[in-house]
Amino acid sequence: MEPARQKWTARALLVLGALLGLLWLARLDYAQKISTDVLDLIPTGERSPELALARSLANERQARVAFFALRVADAVGRERATRSFVEALRADPAFAEVLAMGDTGPRDVLGRELFNQRFDLLLPGWLAARKAEYAAAAPMVPWAEWLAERTAAELEGFMAKPEAMAFQDLVPADPLLLLPGLVAQMPGFVETAGTVGDRALVWARTTAAPLSEAGQGPVIAAVEHALAAARTIEPAAQLQWVSIGRFAAENRRRIESEMSSLNLISLAAVLGVAALCLRRVPQALHLVPVVLGALLGAWVGTTLCFGRLHVLVFVVGSLLGGVAIDYGFYLFLQPPIRPGEPYRGKVRRLIKPLLASALTTVIGFSLLLFSELPLIRQLGVFVSTGLIAALAAALLWFGQLDVTYTETRAFARARLRGEHPAWRRGARLLLLLGGAVALLGPWRLHWRDDIRELEALPAALRAEAQELRTFFGESPQRTVYVTRGESPAAARAALARFLAWHTGQFPGAPVASLGLAVPTPEDFAALPAERARLGGYEPALRAALERHGFEPEEFGPFFTAWRGWLVAPISDYDTLARALAGALQGPPALALATAPGASWFVTVAEHAPGAEPPVALATVGLDQLQSLNRLFSRYRVSALQLSALGLGLVGLSVLLLYGLKRGVWIFALPAGSCLFAFGVLGLAGQTLNLFHLLGAFLGVCLSHNYAIFSAENAARGEEPPPSIRLSALTTAASFGVLALSSIPVVAALGQMVALIVLAALGAVELGPIARGKPRRKD
Repeated sequence: MEPARQKWTARALLVLGALLGLLWLARLDYAQKISTDVLDLIPTGERSPELALARSLANERQARVAFFALRVADAVGRERATRSFVEALRADPAFAEVLAMGDTGPRDVLGRELFNQRFDLLLPGWLAARKAEYAAAAPMVPWAEWLAERTAAELEGFMAKPEAMAFQDLVPADPLLLLPGLVAQMPGFVETAGTVGDRALVWARTTAAPLSEAGQGPVIAAVEHALAAARTIEPAAQLQWVSIGRFAAENRRRIESEMSSLNLISLAAVLGVAALCLRRVPQALHLVPVVLGALLGAWVGTTLCFGRLHVLVFVVGSLLGGVAIDYGFYLFLQPPIRPGEPYRGKVRRLIKPLLASALTTVIGFSLLLFSELPLIRQLGVFVSTGLIAALAAALLWFGQLDVTYTETRAFARARLRGEHPAWRRGARLLLLLGGAVALLGPWRLHWRDDIRELEALPAALRAEAQELRTFFGESPQRTVYVTRGESPAAARAALARFLAWHTGQFPGAPVASLGLAVPTPEDFAALPAERARLGGYEPALRAALERHGFEPEEFGPFFTAWRGWLVAPISDYDTLARALAGALQGPPALALATAPGASWFVTVAEHAPGAEPPVALATVGLDQLQSLNRLFSRYRVSALQLSALGLGLVGLSVLLLYGLKRGVWIFALPAGSCLFAFGVLGLAGQTLNLFHLLGAFLGVCLSHNYAIFSAENAARGEEPPPSIRLSALTTAASFGVLALSSIPVVAALGQMVALIVLAALGAVELGPIARGKPRRKD
């Protein structure tokens, strides 16, 4: 019987710690604290221009777009059902803008705004181009007369083309062909297809940001209501739709569901292995407080250290049960060295390997706090605080029990002896085979990081999204660029440099950008002086039009507007650009932004992705998937460096605690097990990612525990304790559950740790047999 004071002190500390932890967790706002946004995995200070752009777009109108395809076989019914669907979405406050593709409204608004501001927006570039031609030709004719003749000749040539039919009502007000010239520069920019086969296409923009609660649940409910409205007209109507909000909501739902199920299954697997191996099944319940204490400590420590956490931390955190139970096994399964040995004496005897195991692991994981990736830093804190809490919980929990030792079943203690030569040869052969795999297999490894592996989205939803985006114009043979600037003028100047680079890099590839409707700052700055030189342009143009067979009186709307513009004040550049952006509706409104500090223009190029623009052009390809993949590959290298440094510190701490000879053998077990796991995956041809690397780091730390516990027993001339076998089996069970996760990176981490732990267990089991030295029984 343990002293009563010790028991009550341990119980009081356990209750106090549990109450404080639960009170802290109860006051948290989990909707704000826990994120499923992939961008929250990226450092906020990331200097990559692609990521800076991705973050800026996450709360812009571009991120709020939703694409719909309503499928109805009958054309008449499709039109009626689409009208009902659109009206229902427009009536819902969750949507700010809804239009059926093929609706000419946005195109008409864009055309009207460009027409009204054509002299300020389009004329500066037109004049600059003609001025360059005039300077190259060096004619003897005055500028105004040359320009008038050039205008009339160009108009005559244009009117003979078939495309002039589309502009016949516009030409009397625009004989300079400012708008037709812009349209010719941007083929297909405002073209919209209303249907694709038996599907009617609908474009919409949500009111709230897609990563907020208001941008997910209410939007999904509104879509379901609109579909129900369409089905009152066409009961067989089917809907495909995609939005960032829908992806985020589905991803969150699946991750939260998986987090709950994985934690429960992992705990059940751990306790199941314990119950199977312990002689008295109810005794396995004494391990539950250790696991729960570890999880509570990890949750409290991580939420205290970070203002916002990614949910993957807690999904991966479900593994902690298999790790924390090591300390419970080691304390609970160690028999007293003499009858009546007090618990304090047992703790004093075992505290060195327990602290060596816990603190060396914590030291290794603490280095992850220096990682660039928030997720890795959060995992470092989660595991470190969880292990410290597990050790404290184990010491306190068993300190308040009457019986602090339990026996395992016979099969859990059974071991093969190395006296027989056949067993020794077999064990040595297996160890040599494992060594060959560890040395040769890693050379066949391939690494590739894919940001999509961080999500739990079903393949069907991804395929639906890809098909829909194709309907709305996305294509592997099309590249989208974004050119940025601190102001509209800076962005437009950068766009001019980018377009010059693009012409040289991809000759003949058509491009379309609404930035072409905005003059360059240089051309706009020259406009006042150029306008002063055009005083004689009107009479010269009248005469030139008459020479080319036109009636000058037909162009009365143009001359009226021209005279008014000559005396009107010229607008400020940024004001002009922002007025254009503010007037746009629908998809064209997403082609530019004019906010101070975050101005940009979108360019669509008709070619497959190729050479990346130089940084000086302030332009990035809007292929965020590849950008994020490249970034994660860079972070993997950084994580590898930190892991190597962490393992170096772990090895150094072991050498300091156990000396050179024992320390080398202790560290050789986890290092060899890690190389063996990499070798197996390399020989299997599996492609690895960042989370395989994190799993390797964690697996090395865990197998390091087994090496320490085994070395302690070996120093006393004893066989490896049964606690190692049970710890390895429960850890493998816990991580084996993770390997079944639908989130690829979580499955990768679980697979890697399970392989390393089982390899370490095999080495611990085979080592004594291969040496052929009989051990004293437990």
